[in-house]
Amino acid sequence: MIKTIILSMCLAASLLSLDARAQDTEGAYTDGPVTQVSYIKVEYGRFAEYVDWLNSTWKPTLEATKKAGLIIDYKVFRATPKSPDQPNVIIMITFKNMAALDKRTELEAVAKEVIGSAEVQNKARVGRNEYRKLLGGELIREVILE
Repeated sequence: MIKTIILSMCLAASLLSLDARAQDTEGAYTDGPVTQVSYIKVEYGRFAEYVDWLNSTWKPTLEATKKAGLIIDYKVFRATPKSPDQPNVIIMITFKNMAALDKRTELEAVAKEVIGSAEVQNKARVGRNEYRKLLGGELIREVILE
């Protein structure tokens, strides 16, 4: 019985401690924009071809998406991989917040207007996959300190 009381007291004290730490961080930051990061491996000798596609199709689509207010910004980075399984291109698309990621219907409508139907888009994806591979991605969120 005494062990149960001591255990309960320790648990209560630790919960109070956690609550106090949570209150300490409240107001210390604000959740900022969300960036979707894609890690891509473009085959050796095919980078110029990939950049051509970025300029001809991807960039106009992202510009239209930005103009529609669905994204804040986008960026493309060229990277030097440390090993063969790492990306040599990193693409970042920044959204205002997590809710903006849920606007798939609006995003698809912009892409359809700029690129064409889903069938046309899928055919182009298959072609690009001959010389580039999506290695993975992640969502990162900016923390705005106050």
